[in-house]
Amino acid sequence: MAISDETKTAAVSRRSLLKAGAGLAGAGLATRLSAFPTPAIGAEPVTLRYLSTATNQSPAIAEKAMEEAGVKIEYVTVTTDEVAKRIITQPNSFDLVDSEYFSLPNLVPSGNLMGMDAKKIKLADKITPVLTKGTIDGKDVGSQGSAPWKYFYLDGRHSKKFAEAPTEWMTLIPTTYNADSLGDRPDLIDGEVTHWSALLDPKFKGKAALINIPSIGIMDAAMAIESSGQFKYKDKGNMTKAEIDKTMEILTKAKKDGQFRAFWTDFNQSVNLMASGEVVIQSMWSPAVTAVRSKGIKCTYLALEEGYRGWASGFALPRTLRDKKLDAAYEFINWFLSGWAGAYLSRQGYYPAVLDTAKEKMEPYEWAYWYEGKPAEKPIKAPDGTVIEQPGAVRDGGSYETRMSRIACWNSVMDENEYLITKWNEFVAA
Repeated sequence: MAISDETKTAAVSRRSLLKAGAGLAGAGLATRLSAFPTPAIGAEPVTLRYLSTATNQSPAIAEKAMEEAGVKIEYVTVTTDEVAKRIITQPNSFDLVDSEYFSLPNLVPSGNLMGMDAKKIKLADKITPVLTKGTIDGKDVGSQGSAPWKYFYLDGRHSKKFAEAPTEWMTLIPTTYNADSLGDRPDLIDGEVTHWSALLDPKFKGKAALINIPSIGIMDAAMAIESSGQFKYKDKGNMTKAEIDKTMEILTKAKKDGQFRAFWTDFNQSVNLMASGEVVIQSMWSPAVTAVRSKGIKCTYLALEEGYRGWASGFALPRTLRDKKLDAAYEFINWFLSGWAGAYLSRQGYYPAVLDTAKEKMEPYEWAYWYEGKPAEKPIKAPDGTVIEQPGAVRDGGSYETRMSRIACWNSVMDENEYLITKWNEFVAA
């Protein structure tokens, strides 16, 4: 999930840097995680205006946050483009925003977001190293594009520059991240799809769809183009003008040949296109696959040989947030990392910032399915209770380590972003 308009950090131990402030020593962890203050009887809860796309909003999470943390969430639903515009032009119109790491190079220079104090984030030291360091099991993951660890820290609370080494000032507190791929309808396709090139394969003419968010759509297109052998990029996440032109030339020809049924911008559009059978292969997000399966329709989140496109989103605070609202924002974020929300989002196919607390809120068989790549021992249910997998099913792509270690590139805002947007719009209109 993304916004259309949008170095590895030095080897400083996050644990040594944040341990004192985070205060997470040993056995007291579980006690502190549950110790959210109870609002005084009759006290009016603080309301936080939560800005994001509809995809990142959940009434169930808002309800639970009110119940357990005493913070009232008021969702402000806008498009992906509007999230960025609001941050830059209307920072007083929200109290909390869910944005993507790859958008930060466009947003941080505005000065409208504050660096978040890691000492106030109880589990700062437990955030996955996939996002803070770019490693999993001690091994590096792919770094093409706007990898999160490149933009994780600021020099100071109100700095407009990213820090080259970890500091106590964090840009975003991660909410969700994933390894994105294509989705398909295996019941409507002959044979197994194993490569990104399938997106441009003529046998799917008129039945393919591409996400119409330039900074993401071009990455999916680049994965497909490289896979098909038509072109090789130096860095898919930061193309030159010549590489953008070549990409658009290939895409435009495919479009004129009738390859694409649609270009979607909205989560629900992607679900409806796949569920209706209008499209059999397309750019897709994991929760959309879950939504299609919830309807009793077969849908696969493809584990393609070239790897995945990674992304990560997180909470940011406007520079102007003060007093009770600022305290409430930190309270909500700490609650969000404490497990319930992470478990809820895991059942959609997302990954949370802190794995240990999410695991505590999931049944062992759920964790085994979603994170360990093991066959389901019991029916697997979506957050709303709908059964989406039967016993014996294995998660597409396998375990957490397997999926995240195979990221080939990350969502990105390129140096030539304005040129890209112009050329992308010309392609869509062609």
